[in-house]
Amino acid sequence: MKKIILFAMLAVVGITASNAQAKKTTAKAAKVAKVEGAGMAFETETIDYGTIAHNADGKREFVFVNNGTKPLIITNTQGSCGCTVPTTPKEPIAPGAKGIIGVKYATDRVGAFTKTVTVTSNAEGQPTKVLTIKGTVLPDPVKS
Repeated sequence: MKKIILFAMLAVVGITASNAQAKKTTAKAAKVAKVEGAGMAFETETIDYGTIAHNADGKREFVFVNNGTKPLIITNTQGSCGCTVPTTPKEPIAPGAKGIIGVKYATDRVGAFTKTVTVTSNAEGQPTKVLTIKGTVLPDPVKS
C-alpha cells in the first residue's frame, strides 16, 4: 500500500513539474511581440561576465530576433570605449530570423567594469538600442 501511495505522489509531482516548465516556455515566446516594419528583440540586454581571470577570453554574444515584418538592417555598432569592440551582422536579418552582435572586452584591464554597446538600425520605434556588459577582471595571482 505504501508503494502505491508513493508512486501516486511521485506521478503527481512529475506531472506538475512538467506542466510548470511548459508554461514558462510559452510565456517566454509570448513576450516577443510582433511589430510593423523591422524589429529587434534581444534575449538579454545585459551580459554579466561575472568574475573572470586577467587576460581571459572576453568574447560574448548578444542574440536577438527580428520580430518585425520587414528585414532588419544594422547600420552601426559602437562600443563606449576602445576596450569594447562589437561586431555587426553584415546582411539584413529577415523577419523571424535570429542575429548575433558579438562583443569583445579587453580583459587585460584589471578591476570592475560596466561598458555599453550602442546599436543603430532601422528597427521601428527604436533606431538606437543600448546594450550593457559588466563584470570584474581579477589581477594575476602573486607568485612567490
